[in-house]
Amino acid sequence: SAAVVAGMIGFSDGKGSPYHVFAPLWSRLVLFFSFVRVKVHNPERALDGRAHIFVANHLSWYDVPVLSSFLPRAKFVTKEELFAVPIFGKAMRAIGMVPIQRDNKRAAFASYDKAAASVALGNSIVVFAEGTRGVDYPLRPFKKGPFVLATSAGVTVVPVLIHGAREVLPRGSLFVRPRRVDVHLLEPISVDGLDASARDGLASEVWSRMAAALEKQYGVESKHPTSHVREAV
Repeated sequence: SAAVVAGMIGFSDGKGSPYHVFAPLWSRLVLFFSFVRVKVHNPERALDGRAHIFVANHLSWYDVPVLSSFLPRAKFVTKEELFAVPIFGKAMRAIGMVPIQRDNKRAAFASYDKAAASVALGNSIVVFAEGTRGVDYPLRPFKKGPFVLATSAGVTVVPVLIHGAREVLPRGSLFVRPRRVDVHLLEPISVDGLDASARDGLASEVWSRMAAALEKQYGVESKHPTSHVREAV
């Protein structure tokens, strides 16, 4: 509700905005009251004071509060249906979250344009490149939109591997289980000199680094897709 009031007042979403407080505070409260602990590996890769595109795997609704609890000035690209939820949807829009219609290619890329504009204000963007939540840890093929966004925004891509959130709240479940969630911030990837035509190679590099970390850290092998980039956005 505080975010909605702030939106009515008309606060900017730039540096020093109160919006940057609401989402992390809400996320930490959610984690605290559900007894979920978060261990961040290599946090310095998110805390260097610069905007980034964070590309993460997605297996649980809890991925959002886990990442939001520590990523500074992070805006999520998330499905438009959530913005229709009373009060909650208005709060999401007020704090700068980006709605996306995945079944509408033109509207989806317009959403990524909005995300790029948010990056220009100094905000970071979090995208789940697999699209919707999965049910198991092996990585699925990536959608192409996040990598077009990365090259157009011109900021570093940070691959993010989340492990443990599925056990907290798997897809299809309403029962939250206290657990530790590990978040691995992998080596950043520069997009200097790249344009939208480089999306396939960029997606392949991000996918490969995340798959390698998943296998090294947890022994989970991902099947190498024939193409890392799905036509959908």
